[in-house]
Amino acid sequence: MMIYINGDGREVAEKTTVADLIAELDLTNKKIAVELNEEILPFQNFATQSLNSGDKLEIVHAIGGGQDDSFLIAGKAYQSRLLVGTGKYKDLEETRLAIEASGAEIVTVAIRRTNIGQNAGEPNLLDVISPDKYTILPNTAGCYDAQEAVRTCRLARELLGGHKLVKLEVLADQKTLFPNVAETYIAAEMLIKDGFDVMVYTNDDPIAAKRLEEMGCVAVMPLAAPIGSGLGIRNPYNILTIVENANVPILVDAGVGTASDAAMAMELGCAGVLMNTAIAEAKNPILMASAMRKGIQAGREAFLAGRMPRKRFASASSPIDGLFF
Repeated sequence: MMIYINGDGREVAEKTTVADLIAELDLTNKKIAVELNEEILPFQNFATQSLNSGDKLEIVHAIGGGQDDSFLIAGKAYQSRLLVGTGKYKDLEETRLAIEASGAEIVTVAIRRTNIGQNAGEPNLLDVISPDKYTILPNTAGCYDAQEAVRTCRLARELLGGHKLVKLEVLADQKTLFPNVAETYIAAEMLIKDGFDVMVYTNDDPIAAKRLEEMGCVAVMPLAAPIGSGLGIRNPYNILTIVENANVPILVDAGVGTASDAAMAMELGCAGVLMNTAIAEAKNPILMASAMRKGIQAGREAFLAGRMPRKRFASASSPIDGLFF
């Protein structure tokens, strides 16, 4: 059944108690407070309080010096809202330095194109992005039908020792690299039935995004613009509509060019942004990775702060009362 934790959807078994959930989230014996359906739940009731489909929980704890602003994907909390790829860098050392500068915790890998698992002595991508440090997100880049994408995910699961979290993208053609939404639906359904946690790339179409969420995808990733174009968010109101109607994390994927694009995505309320080309093809990828990290942080803070309303005419910053005239 589906419940919502701090605004993000999570599947749990029937008869799960709050104590069971806290154990799953690795929060047992930690100082936390729980609100269940807008009512404070006393600590002593955690073990006896069963959860029902649609329940909404807020789980908070105190930290020094600021606000915890993590988000959940497939039940795991992440602090960094910037997800990065590993393609197009000049070498593995530049890849490593750029990823470190980005502060990313989730790193996506195109299994069909990387050198993972090749001959002994060759550079290994997993030496640069260790699974002990990062969440490795295999993706199906280069797949043009559902069967090919599903096979790629199954190979990734075998390669990475039972890894369930994948990024699904099924492309329509080599020129536009737009998603083939019909094939994406088929692949998503197959992967979810096979036990995968699916983060899915799709058009900036609110109807398609909602359908993929309802199918059971753990995150929906609408494009900002064509992959690798650097054009920024072309349809911000579509992205906003997707975010407003979602119960899973929405992450902008593809088309970001610079830090202001990343900030705009966050100001729209997106949970995060995934990018590769914008960093890897910058003149200074490491510096751009740092800029993207700050753009994500600034945009998120602006969203949380709540921007001033737009006005047609000027509004004086200082009162006019008491002026000499």
